[in-house]
Amino acid sequence: MFEIFADSVQTIVSKSGFLNLTGGQALMILVSFVLMYLAIRKGFEPLLLLPIAFGMLLTNLPMAGMYHPEIFINDTGHIAWEMLANGGGLLDYLYLGVKLGIYPPLIFLGVGCMTDFGPLIANPKSFLMGAAAQLGIFLAFFGALALGFTPAEAGSIGIIGGADGPTAIFTTTQLAPHLLGSVAIAAYSYMALVPIIQPPIMKLLTTKKARAVRMEQLRPVSKLEKIVFPILVAILVSFLVPDTAPLIGMLMLGNLFRESGVVDRLNKTAQNELMNIVTIFLGVTVGATASAERFLTPQTLGIIVLGLIAFAFGTAGGVLLGDLMYVLSGGKINPLIGSAGVSAVPMAARVSQKVGQKENPTNFLLMHAMGPNVAGVIGSAVAAGVLLSILK
Repeated sequence: MFEIFADSVQTIVSKSGFLNLTGGQALMILVSFVLMYLAIRKGFEPLLLLPIAFGMLLTNLPMAGMYHPEIFINDTGHIAWEMLANGGGLLDYLYLGVKLGIYPPLIFLGVGCMTDFGPLIANPKSFLMGAAAQLGIFLAFFGALALGFTPAEAGSIGIIGGADGPTAIFTTTQLAPHLLGSVAIAAYSYMALVPIIQPPIMKLLTTKKARAVRMEQLRPVSKLEKIVFPILVAILVSFLVPDTAPLIGMLMLGNLFRESGVVDRLNKTAQNELMNIVTIFLGVTVGATASAERFLTPQTLGIIVLGLIAFAFGTAGGVLLGDLMYVLSGGKINPLIGSAGVSAVPMAARVSQKVGQKENPTNFLLMHAMGPNVAGVIGSAVAAGVLLSILK
């Protein structure tokens, strides 16, 4: 009887995490703690950073077997369905929504329901600022190539510059799934750091006089314009760049829910219950890809540095075009709104408002900045579609 008890204890101990914890796993668990601290204490993108951090914790727990990357990243390039059926973990099944490209478009659906495209429709020139802010994506792409990354990996890294987490995830799962953890964490980290990273760049590239410019109130936008706009954009963008149709299509569907006024239940569900559920699944499973053996590599450091460069140049591109429009308009356009061309909605627009109000307390740039901000969402999705069409 004693021998059976002793053998049972020995078996339990031998299979416990305490005896099987590697140094890499311990370090990644500490990293997850840091990310949780930033999400909870500092409020850095908590809705996504917190589940990502906890997913990172779960995947690095020794012997837990919740996520098996070999099911999704293998020599065949396809999902190993037999392995999934015979021994998949909880996060393996949830990760299917990422691998099959389901979660990011659903996030875009919710974003469309919550976003007012009115400022963009009222000021179509905002499209140019949104396009200019994608400069960082392509600069980082060529920088990654110069550092020895493959074209597909470089495309995944460059998309960080769009400051659009779902687009970065959607692109990376198709081009370089082995980099998903690093790319996603970098993308959402920089989105969270928008209020810290952007203001110095904005002030460096603008004059005090330009930052103090008060812009005229935007013209009213009719309901018909708001209904036609998402339909027209979905058709035009999908015709031009078919690879981005899942993102743009769902974004515009969500906005049509919002503006049509006839599907209030669907609109509320998409931007609340559905959005929250998908955010949990997306965050936890993306965090699960950040296992020690895949995250603790020199590549990760390169991705983080290149992602920062991409984001900084994206901000600079939008501001510089804002400077040009300031000159061409005779000082009627505040160049600060160009920084909102990155697609961190609505945080980037709020940063434009905050910086502008410091120079002129009577300034109100938020609605003007929402135009480039919304254009940036569309622009980053188009840039992703271009990369996918070339590299996939």
